[in-house]
Amino acid sequence: MQFGQLRRRDFITLLGGAASAWPLAARAQQPGMPVIGFLDSRLPDAITDRLRAFRQGLKDVGYVEGENLAIVYRLANNQDDRLPELAADLARRGVAVIATAGTPSTFAAKAASTTIPIVFLTGDDPVRLGFVTSLSRPGGNLTGINVFNSEVTAKRMELLRELVPHLGRIAVLVNPADANTETQLKAVNEAGRAMGLQIRVFNADTSAEIDAAFETMGRERPDGVLVGTTAFLNGRRVQLAHQATFHRLPAIYASRDYAEAGGLMSYGSDIVGGFRQVGVYTGRILKGATPKDLPVVQANKFELVINAQTARMFGIALSDRLLAVADEVIE
Repeated sequence: MQFGQLRRRDFITLLGGAASAWPLAARAQQPGMPVIGFLDSRLPDAITDRLRAFRQGLKDVGYVEGENLAIVYRLANNQDDRLPELAADLARRGVAVIATAGTPSTFAAKAASTTIPIVFLTGDDPVRLGFVTSLSRPGGNLTGINVFNSEVTAKRMELLRELVPHLGRIAVLVNPADANTETQLKAVNEAGRAMGLQIRVFNADTSAEIDAAFETMGRERPDGVLVGTTAFLNGRRVQLAHQATFHRLPAIYASRDYAEAGGLMSYGSDIVGGFRQVGVYTGRILKGATPKDLPVVQANKFELVINAQTARMFGIALSDRLLAVADEVIE
């Protein structure tokens, strides 16, 4: 396709691919070099560290982008409705493997091809989602990493109560369009009953709805906020951290990059490590392994990160016990 024939949307995608997240993408593909696809719903700036880890995983098994491997990046720029089109484009190109980040991306890739190997990272049960038939024997063209976002929801709520001892009412922000949301809310309600908490659920699948939800929370003044675990929300972590801080609402999030963006506290699995494992599995498939023979990897490392500067801004005193169990305290 000639440059002058590119549609505006394709041109924007190419610009994204030229960002600092993948400096080698502009190199010419060498004859015979394997080509893989990477599919994500977020903006390039939101996944820089994840892409770096993904490439490191590939390097661990002998593949270096621009030297003996080409990567076609397809990012939906926070527009999940574009994912099916982007996945179909990767399938038409006949890439050797598609690596997907998040449940919506994986659904799109799964619908686009039943033959191209797909390596996913998801925060919910991949068997329940229909990605694999079992964790030990995936059985089809998909395998990947499960980072247990929904399963540790109760732990996040317990940590929030440790931070806010008077916790009685909690606001929960979720993305209703995400396939994991039902499971997350079930875990929230079960934990809420066990802890004697009042739960108020807020739905948001646009940036404007996030702002509107926090405006309402600012008026209702819940004792704490639990932010759900989806690629959509993660892609807006700076906005979420800013809104919680602006309204002075103690909030807990699922991954450390929220705390690094100014969020009060996060607890979850090592997402960056998960992306590195996605790279390892992708490389192993390039070397001849098949998804059905690669068991789904389950995350076994979880980390608590506290932003002490935000805590001081809120006037929250961090207990010695909480500081002792934290993996990192950001000053």
